[in-house]
Amino acid sequence: MELSSGGVYTRPDTVASAAEAKELLVQGNRRFVSGQPANKDFGVSKRRELASKGQQPFSVVVGCSDSRVPLELLFDQALGDLFVVRVAGNVVDQMVLGSVDYAVKYLHVPLVVVLGHENCGAVKAVVDGEEAHGSIGSIFKKLEPSVAKAKAAGFTGNDLYEASTDENIRAMVEELKRSPVIKCLVDSGGLSVLGGKFHLQSGQVRFFPE
Repeated sequence: MELSSGGVYTRPDTVASAAEAKELLVQGNRRFVSGQPANKDFGVSKRRELASKGQQPFSVVVGCSDSRVPLELLFDQALGDLFVVRVAGNVVDQMVLGSVDYAVKYLHVPLVVVLGHENCGAVKAVVDGEEAHGSIGSIFKKLEPSVAKAKAAGFTGNDLYEASTDENIRAMVEELKRSPVIKCLVDSGGLSVLGGKFHLQSGQVRFFPE
């Protein structure tokens, strides 16, 4: 993505590589952190264009439903740029996996990011041993192995919360990579799957090493 004079948002029609897609996210997050978002077109003409030509998102982002983590905003992206899947704890189940499979297979998205965040309430609830009511238990079960791994590593206090969050991000990246659709594309070099963590106060996204 480039900014022309006046800070007007533009992006390439085609983003073919994961490296290019990641750079667009990095640049967008940098603008968000600085409090200087690009001027984006949300008008009728843009909506009509997307309706008639279809979508060409350059990245899938699997993120938490937390209201403090608005994915399009924190990456400063416009209509049609991100294929977003949000669920508490940014966990991956069959519905999430199906959504990601669709985006990478049929929309040819070159990058998938699992984005967790600090102070995650779902992770904290599991660490603290809170009782899960109703369908909340399905989320807790996905988080429990990561919490157990962080505890086994000796983390305590606030470090345990954040280490559990980091372990969960890594675990969900690996779960996505086990999908036959995703694995085939990763093995062929046409797709990358990354983890990242959003820091609430600074606004920065830190990407994990591949």
